[in-house]
Amino acid sequence: MRIFISSLISDFEPQRAAARRAVITLRHEPVMAEDFGAQPSSPQIACLQGLRGSDIVVLILGEHYGFVPPGSSLSATHQEYREARETKPVLAFVQQGISPGPEQAAFIAEVQAWEGGLFRGGFVDVDDLQDGVTRALHDVTLANATAPVDEHEMSVRATAMLAPENKNQVTSAMLDLVVVGGPRQRILRPAELEAPVLAEQLEQSALYGDSRLFDRMLGTASGLDGSDLVLRQERGASIRLTEQGSVSLRLPLDEPRPLGRGFDAMSGMVIVEEVVQERLGTALDFAAGVIDRVDRTQRLTNLIVMVRLSGVEHRGWRTRAQHASNPNSVQMGHGGMRERPPITLTIRRAALGLDRTALIEDILVPLRRQFPMAS
Repeated sequence: MRIFISSLISDFEPQRAAARRAVITLRHEPVMAEDFGAQPSSPQIACLQGLRGSDIVVLILGEHYGFVPPGSSLSATHQEYREARETKPVLAFVQQGISPGPEQAAFIAEVQAWEGGLFRGGFVDVDDLQDGVTRALHDVTLANATAPVDEHEMSVRATAMLAPENKNQVTSAMLDLVVVGGPRQRILRPAELEAPVLAEQLEQSALYGDSRLFDRMLGTASGLDGSDLVLRQERGASIRLTEQGSVSLRLPLDEPRPLGRGFDAMSGMVIVEEVVQERLGTALDFAAGVIDRVDRTQRLTNLIVMVRLSGVEHRGWRTRAQHASNPNSVQMGHGGMRERPPITLTIRRAALGLDRTALIEDILVPLRRQFPMAS
């Protein structure tokens, strides 16, 4: 695998050397500007050609913006980033504790704001950078590797973890997400699952973590359900964790709305696309964190991600803008007449963290197609 390392040469020689060592350690081929030698074309054209022939780009950003070629408003490194982000995974590392000038600050902000196909990390010194590049490239290697796993068996386990539906009753709209790992093996011993510290850590993350699942105003109950650890709240939110490291999450899609001014009488008849997208992102983040916590040595290499919306048989699908423009009518679904099977994706484990935006889109679009689009 060819890895293009993009950064400022003068200010970043030690850091570039650290990145090169990380690439070589993992038996990949590093590609850098000084590797091209004399070229009939300009140095920047040679660099861009080298970038286009690479598989991954490692971007190192520090305090200075760097050389701006004649006739361009962007530095050479900025041009390389713009070129790379359209077609290749970019692993970006931003130096911490620096005071960048306006151009470099804007460049860093642009990189940090882009979510497609990008890993972002920080570093303090060359050793920190080498460790970060090594870990990121290791994850990319895992995401693109192949391993013999039984995808059918994993899919069966994922389906079994979905909560049973009762289409004859009106229930709250819920997002169900299941992540099952393979090859199948025991990740958690029974004593680890029933240890109070694990439930406390999950509850803390669900209430106060970056990917908050639970409502802080509601109580939480935890305990064993058979051999699984389960945490539940009112309104149906729940977390289930199995000995095999599989995770099942339920999140309410409807927000409680008080009667009176601002009450939306049609809210219970629609699914709002942005709410599904937000809940899906939160659930994927939380599931990834749980799997990393219980399987730190990455024995699980492959994942089945299964997503279903329940309690939505008579609802239409709308964006927030569509609902705001026409809040008093909606095209409703037809209950059991429309089958809505769960959306299932098979991915490498590392892909859960490398390209979250694309993963959300690959789930959201098929979910949307299962509903009549509200006018």
